[in-house]
Amino acid sequence: MMMARVLAFTLLVACVGIAAPAQDAARVYPLTLTRGSRLMIEAKVNGHPVSALLDSAAEATFLDRGFAHSLGLKGGETVAGQGSGQSSFETALVNGVTLEALGLSLADQTVGVTDLGDVGRRLLGHPIDVILGREVFDAARLAIDIDGHSIAVVTRAHEPRGVRLELVTEHGIETVPASVPGSAPVRATFDLGNGSQVLISRALAEKLKLLGAGNAARTERGGGLGGETERQIVTLPYLELVGRRFTGIEAAVDPQPSASDLNVGVSVLRHFRITTDYAQHAVWLEPRD
Repeated sequence: MMMARVLAFTLLVACVGIAAPAQDAARVYPLTLTRGSRLMIEAKVNGHPVSALLDSAAEATFLDRGFAHSLGLKGGETVAGQGSGQSSFETALVNGVTLEALGLSLADQTVGVTDLGDVGRRLLGHPIDVILGREVFDAARLAIDIDGHSIAVVTRAHEPRGVRLELVTEHGIETVPASVPGSAPVRATFDLGNGSQVLISRALAEKLKLLGAGNAARTERGGGLGGETERQIVTLPYLELVGRRFTGIEAAVDPQPSASDLNVGVSVLRHFRITTDYAQHAVWLEPRD
């Protein structure tokens, strides 16, 4: 999946909690596009301010072990997780945590506590304390403008601008319809945590005959939680999303059996103004030009 995305871990049940909306639901918050095209926002964990990596495809929020211990968050059931890296990893589930971001307060959350040191060094070049997952996307309708560096909670009273796409959940993450040559419409993970290439499942790459002897065997390093991994790079003649065609797309082959057909991240999504509403199973994409 995406380079910084975290898949569901065994036995995880995320407590959605009750979202307390901002007094001014239209307030715009800064969205920082940092090294590696990763998105950062300001948040709080149990009232403590922190810069968090925003990840729409992470099924839960993860705290670095050192940061969590500094807040007195210890213990919890230890389970195995499967991230986008080479191997599984261990995480402790801690209950009763309050997450705040974008004027929302999400009480009684279950978060994962694990070592984020390797992820921070490789993806950001510095330590990271929090990967903020889909809880905020489940809690409210969000307007996101990557190249405009802004994110806001918006009202549900009006239909957003752009093309409405139905979100379909696959393996606990949200997908949108996309088109590639030589295949019926496919599902693509909607992944704001992916700052690298489009990902393509091995199954789809084989179906499209992108792994044959005539293709260059170039590889690149990537992967999030679970450690660094090496992936083959192939070229898609085009990828189409809501009528916008992207040609000559480099895609990294994801060998994980749980991978969606595609995974589209910041490299593609920055070309749209985005409105998400996970509770209503929808996302709206408005081309920027």
